[in-house]
Amino acid sequence: MSVFSVTLPSGVVWVPQFVKAVNAEKCIGCGRCFKVCGRDVLQLMGVDEDGELIAVDPDDDDDDEYEKKVMTVANGQNCTGCEACAKICPKKCYTHSPTPV
Repeated sequence: MSVFSVTLPSGVVWVPQFVKAVNAEKCIGCGRCFKVCGRDVLQLMGVDEDGELIAVDPDDDDDDEYEKKVMTVANGQNCTGCEACAKICPKKCYTHSPTPV
């Protein structure tokens, strides 16, 4: 199986590792990954007492609706495979993999 790769101007072949998932058990919802990603891949969500994900309104300070916040992959198709999200994550929540061609 061949995977998507890019040949850089230096001649080095780079295989991008695209985001596949965020481990919600490990995620602390700090938002560092959201800030470093400029491609609108991630979305901060709240987790209610039943474990269901609910949208977080960034303009609303009322955190009573959810137990904690976690990051989710909202638009994985926008990922460029740079892995900046994983590099900045203090809890190492991310799973990445190459994309088959």
